[in-house]
Amino acid sequence: MYAEERQLAITTEVSQRARVSVAQLARRFDVTTETIRRDLAALDRAGTIRRVHGGAVPAGTFPRPEEALGTRLETMTAQKEHIARAALTYLPPGGGSILLDAGSTTGALAAMLPRDLALSVITNSLPIATTIAGLPDAALHLLGGRVRGLTRAAVGPVALQSIDALLTDVVFLGTNAVTADHGLSTPDPEEAAIKRAMVTHAGLVVALADSGKLGHDALVRFAEATEIDVLITDTGADPEEAESLRAQGIEVVMA
Repeated sequence: MYAEERQLAITTEVSQRARVSVAQLARRFDVTTETIRRDLAALDRAGTIRRVHGGAVPAGTFPRPEEALGTRLETMTAQKEHIARAALTYLPPGGGSILLDAGSTTGALAAMLPRDLALSVITNSLPIATTIAGLPDAALHLLGGRVRGLTRAAVGPVALQSIDALLTDVVFLGTNAVTADHGLSTPDPEEAAIKRAMVTHAGLVVALADSGKLGHDALVRFAEATEIDVLITDTGADPEEAESLRAQGIEVVMA
């Protein structure tokens, strides 16, 4: 295949799949990754595709705007409930401590927590704190700080200082985007800082992300893929994207 033919085929592949990696294209066309990188550079200069770290996306692709929590609560609700139910498996047996990140899927998990399990629950989410407050055997700790109206999550130096002294059993993370190449990311730097702190202060890191989040990047990365122990998504996830994440050592669960 001539370079021009291959580049035309690459353009078609990118437009059909929204995001492709260098490794995927190298296997698809049976050429080296260096050859694919040269192809992507040429196509990017021509404006045909947009080259990103580790692969390519269609021309004109930009990070999706951050949605308010109310909007996210109404999106992919069934999938989020399946993910939350699967996440119950990773609660500390017999009780323990968990960090619950702000988010719609972590909110679904909060609503499913067993009423008779003795848990210490730390969260930066006002809606999740309200839910946990109704559990008779749960000890609730709400992180302080400035509350973002868009997500109703506490952020900033006070919240970070509160997390710094913690050593929790499990963190259940929300995320706006996740890829094998770039890890987990979110649009807001302050929320990214909180999520990053949560990752570093938990024994087990469990990310909850519906299939719409896979294969996308947001503005600020808060965790490498290799820092995640478990990713729970839904059955609509792209199998190749899931395999790429498993190759990073992540246990990927499709609920």
